[in-house]
Amino acid sequence: MKRWIRSELIVVIAVAIIAACATVPVTERRQLRLIPRSELLGMSFTQYNQFLNEHPVVTGTPEAAMVERVGSRIAAAVEEYMSSIGQAAALRGYQWEFRLVEDDMVNAWCMPGGKVVFYTGILPVTETETGLAVVMGHEVAHAVAEHGNERMSQALLAQFGGAALSAAMRDRPEETRNLWLAAYGVGAQVGVLLPYSRLHESEADQLGLIFMAMAGYDPREAVTFWERMAAARGGPEPPELVSTHPADSRRIRDLQDALPKAMEYYLAATQ
Repeated sequence: MKRWIRSELIVVIAVAIIAACATVPVTERRQLRLIPRSELLGMSFTQYNQFLNEHPVVTGTPEAAMVERVGSRIAAAVEEYMSSIGQAAALRGYQWEFRLVEDDMVNAWCMPGGKVVFYTGILPVTETETGLAVVMGHEVAHAVAEHGNERMSQALLAQFGGAALSAAMRDRPEETRNLWLAAYGVGAQVGVLLPYSRLHESEADQLGLIFMAMAGYDPREAVTFWERMAAARGGPEPPELVSTHPADSRRIRDLQDALPKAMEYYLAATQ
């Protein structure tokens, strides 16, 4: 009897997972989304506001204004594109926000619903507004592709057996928050999410290249930016097996391969 019940449960879970599959815009990759959008965005906005309350936000500077300007341009271009292909509903509930935080870390991240944070430590590597657009396009791509839902769905399956996000927050709030922050690059994590994380990074590179081009930023700068990033790291890179990001050399090759398509969008936006 117990074996029968276990088998039935496995079938129910498998059906639920299949039903929760969705498609990433542009790339059309199938992905897992277990968390209802309202629940995901609600937690995203809460955690984002908590982060801002705990970290020094830069305001009133040319750099802060540039982060907001670039983010707004790319978000507007993406919204126009999604509307043109009949997928405007995919961005329903988004509240785009772009903030610069004082921190030497060379990083930026995006939470679901369009909450993007840049650290001041990445500005010497971006160098220019177009360089910043490379990173911004990448982060906006994470939001549009709903990598947040996919990553947290994977984490909930791995850590809590597929428990609902609300239940996980109620029963194990600190552990769930740590999972959340790690999933969006706010913390560091080495473990089950690594292969998926590299997949997300590569997909965000591809989409980000197109999104920055739609906003009128030259996508060829992406290759230059990642060459600067590789130089800024210094020393040998860690093996991809223990890295959440693709190797710089592979990333640059993939971006070069994707440039012809992105250039079509760029020329259309600037002519």
